[in-house]
Amino acid sequence: MNPTTPVIDGTRTAEHAESDSGRRVWLLLVDPLPNRIFFDCGIVDALRDALPGRLAAVFLVHKKHIRPWVDRVEGLPVLAGGDLQPVQVPFRERIVRRVDIEIDRRAGFLPLAIRHSLRHGFHEGRWISGHRNSFLDPDYAGRLPRWRLLERLMARWHFSARRYAPSTLVEWMRDECDLLVVTSAQARVSMPFLTAARRLGVPVVGYVASWDHAVGKGVVSPHLDLYVVQNETMREDLRRYHGIGPERVVVTGWPQTDVYHRRHSRAEYEALLGRLGLDPSKPVVLYAGNTPTNQPYEGNLVRRLVGWWTDSGAHERFQLLFRPHPRDNEVPERFGAALDRPGAAVQQASYTDFADLATLLQHVGCVVANGGTIVLDGVVNDRPSVCITFDEGAPPGEHWADLNLGGEHYRELINSEAIYRADDFDGLVAAIERALAHPGEQAAERRRVSLDAVGEVDGRAVERIVAAIVSALGVRAAR
Repeated sequence: MNPTTPVIDGTRTAEHAESDSGRRVWLLLVDPLPNRIFFDCGIVDALRDALPGRLAAVFLVHKKHIRPWVDRVEGLPVLAGGDLQPVQVPFRERIVRRVDIEIDRRAGFLPLAIRHSLRHGFHEGRWISGHRNSFLDPDYAGRLPRWRLLERLMARWHFSARRYAPSTLVEWMRDECDLLVVTSAQARVSMPFLTAARRLGVPVVGYVASWDHAVGKGVVSPHLDLYVVQNETMREDLRRYHGIGPERVVVTGWPQTDVYHRRHSRAEYEALLGRLGLDPSKPVVLYAGNTPTNQPYEGNLVRRLVGWWTDSGAHERFQLLFRPHPRDNEVPERFGAALDRPGAAVQQASYTDFADLATLLQHVGCVVANGGTIVLDGVVNDRPSVCITFDEGAPPGEHWADLNLGGEHYRELINSEAIYRADDFDGLVAAIERALAHPGEQAAERRRVSLDAVGEVDGRAVERIVAAIVSALGVRAAR
């Protein structure tokens, strides 16, 4: 069997045809955020160069999250998840698939993720029945007893080679795939591919997508051949919480720091501000938003901040730039107070403007955010950074902003002297004023925390990631 490569637009090129004769490295693109890292940090381009004629892109996301990257995969075979996992299958396979779905619902991905977090104390204080973030809803733990032995059996089944995998996928992988590379090792949609790879003996490289994923975003399969992480803390997290030996974990540094390592000129920054309608001669405070799920009262804070900035005269001294989270689909409601105001601007929620973010992080006056990687990004780029730990206008007893920082790694960052904490609105405006007046005050501590969290920023993280991936091709040869 030598199947014809399905391409998302239904066309084929000469390069596609030439690559049909050999086995490929499948790059499994499973989630918009890590996919952005792989494209915008240059990992996809570097893999293309390192594996000429051998790389194929496999998208497991909605078409709207494929379109921004279509031009970046030009010349590569591009497979869509639907081609490898068809809905219409023989009756017997439908039965097996349905049984697998029902077991997974009760004892698979989400039940294991919730039980793992509860057992290790992750997300303490954030658990809410019916939470819009499934990882924070304890109801998904399921009704089965909370026995450690039972949960070990659940995990064994979850990662078993005997689980359901579409017959089409198994056939394609048997004939076409030399190595599977997963852009997020904990993505639920990747499970059929991990199952098929284990069944066929295809080596797998798993990229752990962010610094906090191993401590609260579900279990990690212990059966991958190689794990790529960004720092030594993540390597220890895999050992401590997932039973993965350090000899199978490669520390590469943060690929986004390669983008930060490349200096973006003042002229680029001024051109970007011009496109946003801001004055390059005035300092800019960059407010980076969280998701509506994690910070539901953020709109209240934006309104009060804009009101204070206008009424106090601060608008004469600095400008406000609001950057919504890429997953924010309520931008007009949450950031409307800053729209159409001179000296203020709101960017679009986007997965594809990483270069603009890098430019901003090298030049803005300070960064303000509640949580997320953006706080660390500000520190790494030596920007005075303010972390919000309060909920403006929330009902009594609700503490979303503070609880967003409950993860182990966030606590270490928040408790350091590398950032300013804002525990109420007065503290926020005081921290912004201080950050703008004394930009170098915390520079030494920012440098120390950056070294601990991401290592030396040398512009070679992508090079190390690609080298690790290429080295895993030898596993197939050995087998």
